[in-house]
Amino acid sequence: MDPLSWDEPTWRARVEAVRAGRSLRPVAWPGGAALAVALSFDADHETPWLRDGESAPAPLSEGEYGARVAMPRILALLERHAARATFFVPAVAALLHPGGWHDLVGSGHEVALHGWIHERPGRLEGDAERELLLRSAEVLERLCGTRPVGYRAPSFDVSPSTIAIAADAGLRYDSSLMADDEPYELLADGRPTGLVELPVDWSRDDAAFLVMDRFGTARPMPSPRDLLGAWLDEYAGARAAGGLLQLTMHPDLIGRRSRLVVLDALLERFTADGDVWMATHADVAAWCLAGTPPGGGM
Repeated sequence: MDPLSWDEPTWRARVEAVRAGRSLRPVAWPGGAALAVALSFDADHETPWLRDGESAPAPLSEGEYGARVAMPRILALLERHAARATFFVPAVAALLHPGGWHDLVGSGHEVALHGWIHERPGRLEGDAERELLLRSAEVLERLCGTRPVGYRAPSFDVSPSTIAIAADAGLRYDSSLMADDEPYELLADGRPTGLVELPVDWSRDDAAFLVMDRFGTARPMPSPRDLLGAWLDEYAGARAAGGLLQLTMHPDLIGRRSRLVVLDALLERFTADGDVWMATHADVAAWCLAGTPPGGGM
């Protein structure tokens, strides 16, 4: 149906399917920290190309780099800075590279859901989306030794059914939507879900700065220092607000040598300031639920 001909109930129903509820910004962060930092890595590896039916070795090698070279490099850097992070992993990526997930969780990091093969949930029927989410959870639980509690829609492509499916599956949080800078509770069809939203944004996603498509028009390729400057500004804003700085990165992008200096410099800054709580998304979500008074945060 042409949106120009929608009646009011139709366009209202579209908007109200998933909305922001009460603020879950806590009154304080653990230990009196000035702000919380939630680092995340979408460990897609080969799956975005596989999802599109790609079999050419060159693009698949980009994803292989993420698993083969970038992941060890990133984990070593996080260990050096005593920083914990969340890895959103498509189940097929985890199965292609099954080693190390259990150890990763054992070292204090988190593994969370990121689809089956980096599918686009907005193009799926509800039953198919539900089946893929549950199947993915089973795979990650088997490989990691613990069941995931969080979800990020591949490409931030949330369907009208996604949040209800995540709540029904017993998840605790989502990190795919953009209705705030700070955590909030998700509503589905106007009803509170109990799910915490840890909001994302393209300005805090390395793909918006670093992706290059050789057959398309996406060819930004700025200096990594431009990305560092943008994220330091984000950090300053989150710090001034006493809020949350959430960052989304991809191993095959941020893990290149000239780009990992951005993450290294950020972690150096967080450590030097000394009052930053660096936590997994699951820990931030749990704190927001426990530390937020009824009716919302500050």
